[in-house]
Amino acid sequence: MDLFEKEKKQKGQSSFSRKETPLADRMRPETMDEFVGQKHILGKDSVLRKAIEEDKIQSLIFWGPPGTGKTTLAQIIAKATGAHFISFSAVLAGIKEIKKVMAEASRMKELYHRKTILFIDEIHRFNKAQQDAFLPHVEKGNIVLIGATTENPSFEVISALLSRTKVYTLNSLNEDELKIILKRAIEDKEKGLGNMKVELDPEATDYIVQMANGDARIALSTLEFAALTTPPDKEKKRKITLKIAQETMQKKALVYDKGGEEHYNIISAFHKSLRGSDPDAALYWLGRMLTGGEDPLFIARRMVRFASEDIGNADPQALQVTIAAKDAYHFVGSPEGELALAQAAVYLATAPKSNSVYKAFNSVQEDIQRTQALPVPLHIRNAPTRLMKELGYGRDYKYPHDYPEHFVDETYLPENLKNRKYYFPTDFGFEKEIKKRLEWWQKRKNQGARGKKSGSTDRDQSTGNQQKESRNNAQ
Repeated sequence: MDLFEKEKKQKGQSSFSRKETPLADRMRPETMDEFVGQKHILGKDSVLRKAIEEDKIQSLIFWGPPGTGKTTLAQIIAKATGAHFISFSAVLAGIKEIKKVMAEASRMKELYHRKTILFIDEIHRFNKAQQDAFLPHVEKGNIVLIGATTENPSFEVISALLSRTKVYTLNSLNEDELKIILKRAIEDKEKGLGNMKVELDPEATDYIVQMANGDARIALSTLEFAALTTPPDKEKKRKITLKIAQETMQKKALVYDKGGEEHYNIISAFHKSLRGSDPDAALYWLGRMLTGGEDPLFIARRMVRFASEDIGNADPQALQVTIAAKDAYHFVGSPEGELALAQAAVYLATAPKSNSVYKAFNSVQEDIQRTQALPVPLHIRNAPTRLMKELGYGRDYKYPHDYPEHFVDETYLPENLKNRKYYFPTDFGFEKEIKKRLEWWQKRKNQGARGKKSGSTDRDQSTGNQQKESRNNAQ
């Protein structure tokens, strides 16, 4: 059944069956002039609008949050261009259904010279093989593919299909746009609630609009449920107050898909808020994730990573705090344990920052990839057997505790990386103290390199070697 046959059938429906259809579906715009929002892609002189009006539409993908008009826009395009319209959901369809639809599209083109618009809701749910099945038909022009997705097409749609489609981003509807939609639904006597004499208080309107979070479907569903559950007064009017709207809505519909792009967007915002030393923003994004159903232990793992990556030794206590928060949540659970995560988030946000360890380890990884498996210097190799000792394993190793101040100039890196520096501590937090120690040890090395002018270093070294020999003999 195409879009127009469906419309004819709907016109023949009883008023009762029409009312059984949800308000959000009944109020779908049927023309471009009725469509609300998305002016950035549907403005008067926009490329997409001209393509629709001139019947030059090509395969495209609508990407945007729920309730922004992706399905509605596809239907409007089909009606405006007079195309055969086929719609199915990626949740329910498989390869068998795809082949059947493709055969129907080919028949329409051959027999009636009529193009087919194939609308796929939630196209991101199709696997690679299923998406591949569309390619030859898109290339031959048998179908104009219109996909709808709430996920980033770059990650969810195969590159071959992306290269043959144009991606349009739909934005969440703003408050003024949602108010227009609600007003139409209240006044429309044919498809809306006009015959129910609904009166929506301004405070209730503002509340529904705010809590709908840019989703027209949520706004209309809330309005419909509030109208149906509000008894008429003596004048047969249904007055929806702020209190009724609040009871109907119950809880704000937050956009948060644990497996989708918004998941990565919000965890990124959380991480960057911690790095930017903004505890208020960090708490907000933490709350968004927890309210959206994110696994608290996933958040805890990210904070443990952050403690090492962005704070490191500027505050070594940060790692202990995050581990303690993870253990506390694991022990207490939700919702009480979430407070431990909030405490850790505030600690991380307000701690001194350093990525010196992170940068040092990245440099190490680069050198390992570049130099591969460099041999361990002989003097610091383990020598558990006589043969190894005879081969020089461990020979001339200087035991630091045998020297004054428990330090001796020694080489521990492979010969090819001798004197290579990776770790450069900052002047913040505890790293300031670490920096002093490293500078002191470097000073000691420099003194030794200048030829042991005082002579005391030779005596110290001789003493150290004698002590080491005595210890080895004793063993």
